[in-house]
Amino acid sequence: MKHSPGIGATKELSLRVSVATLARVIFEHPQNGDLILALERRATLYEAGTERVVEVKSQPFGGAIRIHDIDLLQNIIGDFNFDSTESFLEKDFRLFIQPSAWEAVRGFCLEQFHTGDGSVLESDPRRELVEEFVDALGISLKPDQYTYEPVGAVIENEPSPTDNVHAKGYPTVRIYRIFEARILSPALAHAILANSESYSDPKLRELASENSRNGGPGRANAVLTLPLSRISIAYLSIIPEARNAPISFENHRLDETVTAVLENMLVPKYRRV
Repeated sequence: MKHSPGIGATKELSLRVSVATLARVIFEHPQNGDLILALERRATLYEAGTERVVEVKSQPFGGAIRIHDIDLLQNIIGDFNFDSTESFLEKDFRLFIQPSAWEAVRGFCLEQFHTGDGSVLESDPRRELVEEFVDALGISLKPDQYTYEPVGAVIENEPSPTDNVHAKGYPTVRIYRIFEARILSPALAHAILANSESYSDPKLRELASENSRNGGPGRANAVLTLPLSRISIAYLSIIPEARNAPISFENHRLDETVTAVLENMLVPKYRRV
């Protein structure tokens, strides 16, 4: 008998699955015409024992896909719980499922990516892009400032612990729907470059600490811009297995998901479809 989705892992619902969009946000540099990759840069304060640590990492823009038809999903994959109260309230596709249901979840998502109209699963990256541009730039992204198109999907079949603050450590499998978002507005391109140059990683750490002292969650956001060709060369210069993990590039920590949005990049833990 079906139960209404609850919150948290159980003995039966022990595998966490995360389904999200990732966007390769690119634009031409206004001066030299180089193709630039824009990443979201996040500073987050953690309590590590008796110490307070602020981690800064850069990752593709994107986030959890929202579920628009809970009943249909449950009919396909069986019982599930949301991984947190936040996911429950937002209807984010961050769920605890029965391990045996992973194949059905994967097939359902890929089918929706190819044929869905957005009535069951959120079908494009616009909401996340708008929200994250506000967080990182303080700019409300307008439809005429960019274009987007789906360019594939990436599957991570082997479970690995999540560092998501709401479900930290739980073994998680992942599906990413990949989009390319191209910035058309020269003014917006200038603003993105200016933001990247204005905020160093140490500055973001200071802002996250200040946010915590003022009663906030201990976070600060900005953008990191990198020439697309240079970042691709950096990844191609290391062995494929090293691309499974975060790397340091020009004193910035790049999340492992950066490789998911790069074209023709072999990453052993990812299957591209």
